[in-house]
Amino acid sequence: MKQIEVSIMGQSYLLGCPEGGEQQLRHAVSHVDREMCAIRDSGKLKARERIAVLAALNLAFELAAVPEQARVASGAQADHEQGSHKLSPEYMNSLIQRVDAALNQDGHLL
Repeated sequence: MKQIEVSIMGQSYLLGCPEGGEQQLRHAVSHVDREMCAIRDSGKLKARERIAVLAALNLAFELAAVPEQARVASGAQADHEQGSHKLSPEYMNSLIQRVDAALNQDGHLL
């Protein structure tokens, strides 16, 4: 498994990435970074943990709005018309496992 360095809200993370999945992972990181920065920039929250939880809830809500048929599709596919992302449950589970592994390394949420 390949490792790539990414940045979310100015904080660097070293994440494991399967061969051929770097573009998908970077796209997911970019989406999370945009969501977290938007929450931070709104001025309502400053604590990284609260921003991360709110961003996770926003992204989960967005994902839940995607029809079931789209979520079953393999991998991530950009919906260019609406700008949303369709992720399969398998991909989401692998992403969650990678985030958990990265967080367990330093013991900090973000």
